[in-house]
Amino acid sequence: MMYSLARPLLFSLSPEHAHELTLSWLNRAYRLGLLKAKIVQKPVTCMGIEFQNPVGLAAGLDKNGAHIDALAALGFGFIEIGTVTPRPQSGNPKPRLFRLPKAQAIINRMGFNNDGVDKLVENVKQAKYTGVLGINIGKNADTPVENAVDDYLYCLEKVYHYASYITVNISSPNTKNLRSLQSGDALTLLLSTLKARQLELAEQYQHYVPLVLKVAPDLSEEDVDFIAAALLQYNIDGLIVTNTTLSRDGVGDLAFADEAGGLSGAPVFEKSTACLARFAAHLKQEIPIIGVGGILTGEQALMKQQAGAQLVQIYTGLIYTGPKLVQDSIQAMT
Repeated sequence: MMYSLARPLLFSLSPEHAHELTLSWLNRAYRLGLLKAKIVQKPVTCMGIEFQNPVGLAAGLDKNGAHIDALAALGFGFIEIGTVTPRPQSGNPKPRLFRLPKAQAIINRMGFNNDGVDKLVENVKQAKYTGVLGINIGKNADTPVENAVDDYLYCLEKVYHYASYITVNISSPNTKNLRSLQSGDALTLLLSTLKARQLELAEQYQHYVPLVLKVAPDLSEEDVDFIAAALLQYNIDGLIVTNTTLSRDGVGDLAFADEAGGLSGAPVFEKSTACLARFAAHLKQEIPIIGVGGILTGEQALMKQQAGAQLVQIYTGLIYTGPKLVQDSIQAMT
């Protein structure tokens, strides 16, 4: 109810300003003790981790881990922060975030804007949250793609001790050539190198932190085959399906539809869920899948589960339907 009252005001502001203002309000409400949502207990064990419930926050909303406690109070079973890069970067020029309300969609070309991995780690240390925390890592925009593995290794080492699981984001369309890491020798080099370092860090800390890959929805069947085989070959612990799409199906001639960037929200649901089902058919539950993309109702969260996801994440749906979506999704999932 509170969100339905606030939404007209937020939608009257630029999307990026509304995003920042919403997070500021959430933090203030949390500090004042006004944000005390009860976390629904519907435990799920996945990747050797017990999640309080199967509905999580997708990466991108809290890039720097500065709002963990407030966001957790919305009832999520887990929180994923980032994408974070080794060094701070401002991202792409503004405007870079666009609403398409008639399609319940967002187009963004943020470009991994963040304060750098050291600042994220500081924020995580200060948070009181003790639930499942995913940390999503990427590469700096000015790092040549052929050297991308160095950036991922750097972030992996920095966040390892503070994460419940670590997501390797190679599927954002807003960093030049990043998606080329989803195929061929680039993918096998990345996965094999990160897996080897993960095992070394597990020995060093005497604690195993799962490694998860996040992929795009714009994959061919051959791409899915290749990625699935690589995940199995290198014993990657989990898969997030999917990131935003470059397709403009479902947004037609709407204002901002021709803006560059990744499309999220309702129009990506079918494409993302079909991709999820293809991966599930290949992986046969040997590697758990987190389903994300276009969830705006509890029924759609259930559909992701029925397609093969053990867990789901939401983000754009929160913008259009509000925090009630968290509870609706938890209740709908079996």
